[in-house]
Amino acid sequence: MPAPASRRGRAPAGRFGLLLGCVLLLGLPRATDAQLRPLDPLEWQAFDAAEPVRLELGVAGFDGQRASLAGVRGELWELGVVRASWRTGRVLFEASGTALRVFHDEVRLEEPVAGVKPARDGRRLDAGDWEVATAVRLTPADRPVDLALRFGTRLPTTDNRVGLERDATDFFALVAGRWRVGNLALSAESGLGIHGTRDPEFEQSDVWSYALAVAYQRGGLTSRIELVGQKDGLDYRPPRGTEELRELRLSVSAGRKRWIALSLVRGLAEFSPAAGLSIAIGTVLPTRQDGASLGKGQAKGNEAGQP
Repeated sequence: MPAPASRRGRAPAGRFGLLLGCVLLLGLPRATDAQLRPLDPLEWQAFDAAEPVRLELGVAGFDGQRASLAGVRGELWELGVVRASWRTGRVLFEASGTALRVFHDEVRLEEPVAGVKPARDGRRLDAGDWEVATAVRLTPADRPVDLALRFGTRLPTTDNRVGLERDATDFFALVAGRWRVGNLALSAESGLGIHGTRDPEFEQSDVWSYALAVAYQRGGLTSRIELVGQKDGLDYRPPRGTEELRELRLSVSAGRKRWIALSLVRGLAEFSPAAGLSIAIGTVLPTRQDGASLGKGQAKGNEAGQP
């Protein structure tokens, strides 16, 4: 069975063109083409900050979200979205997760996977996903080009019967890079994800995970455009729950040691949400080892306010 088709002057002028291009992309229609969301990209700010500990808490809502295992499309709310990191030297430890997911069934598209229960009053509740990762910076902090190796595990959900996700541990390993020039930063990430499935005849699905981002920082304000996603190399539809995902994100954050971030999401694949909005607040947590954890080059980069 063939797979469904994919959907498809100077600095001020350049920034205006970039923003205009993003707005046009957000308005593009999706073609009909899981996991609910792709892997978030590496948080380079955690390497840049003088303080080694960062904590962020938020909420998000998504319309037109596809829940493949339940065979439905509907509205998804993520409540208590937590992201924390701790850096020691060139090593960054990441932990993130969602305390509660609330999904409202709206349209039945296909029969659910065996074992998935019907929604109670049209609503499904579950926790997850949960992620633990390690990133190792491979280059000195004072270089304009950064390289990092990132690897970890992710548990998409806690209960197969709900139908939002797979209660199976995923593994991933990626190479990340960033190039900084002035207040502008370009970054990319690419690697392999190994996902468990609910199909007893196809126990593992290998996917390509990727992320591309452009960030511009001026003072305490940072704007960012991201394209994130995953794709299976199969010529036909992958096992349910591991389909292709692709999102375009436009975000703005204000503040450095304490910040608020707003992000708009546009899905570019059938199993990604049609549109979404997330808001988060965050803070750095200083420790006694702050000075010891920074090299001279990194301290200079922090003072320069690199994105």
